[in-house]
Amino acid sequence: MSLLNSVNTNPGALIALNQLNATNRELIETQNRISTGFEVATARDNGAIFAIAQNQRSELQAFNAVERSLDRGLATVDVAEAAGTEIASLLSDLREVALEATDATITADARDALIGRFDALVEQITSFVANAEFNGANLLNGDTFTALTNPGGPTVNPITVTGADFNVAGTVVTLDPAADTINDATAAATSLTAIEASIVNVNAALGDLGAAGSRIERQIAFNEVVTAALERGIGSLVDADLAQESARLTALQTRQQLGISALSIANTAPQAILGFFG
Repeated sequence: MSLLNSVNTNPGALIALNQLNATNRELIETQNRISTGFEVATARDNGAIFAIAQNQRSELQAFNAVERSLDRGLATVDVAEAAGTEIASLLSDLREVALEATDATITADARDALIGRFDALVEQITSFVANAEFNGANLLNGDTFTALTNPGGPTVNPITVTGADFNVAGTVVTLDPAADTINDATAAATSLTAIEASIVNVNAALGDLGAAGSRIERQIAFNEVVTAALERGIGSLVDADLAQESARLTALQTRQQLGISALSIANTAPQAILGFFG
């Protein structure tokens, strides 16, 4: 097939223009990848990969909700554990006061002072219990809360923490100031027994709270590993290799310049036809 010499049709220029347009499209695509950091930014780039990545992003957002639920649960346990530890300390102080009050030889003034301190410590226990609430739950008042562990929802292996009644004259602090007093040595001895039993109960309840807190912390750590894996997986699907794209950009810019030069050369070909009429 002979080369067409025509002022109406320039095959060389058409070929050069098509190649230049293809290069420009590739250049735009590469520039978009560099500017966004994504190889697959929209469904138009790769529908199947985009759909998979979107599903994983949805899963990741669900894990974020689970993480917030676990964080609230851990804070609730932390508040209760801190207040419970203070109550254990108050009970130790009460034990000291009650033990001192079992001495039948102390003066009336000394006993009155001990009674005043005893009552103040009991009131402090009540105050600590009342202020151990977080996010609407008070584990020292017998409340229960459930924390999410899985994006599947509250029915999939939730962590349920049940509190205990730390109120004075409750199931943990069994000391009852209405009946347990230190008004005399005999009453003080009875109160001492109730206080010692309360100390044992509080320490056991604190152990349960500590175990619940440890379980939540382990779940948080596990979920962090899972979410990190999800993020890596999403990145491997849609992220652009910027080093590779940078090299590609340089090559395409060179091709673009060569294409422009080739098109310029091809566009001068029809001028040669003027030589036929010289």
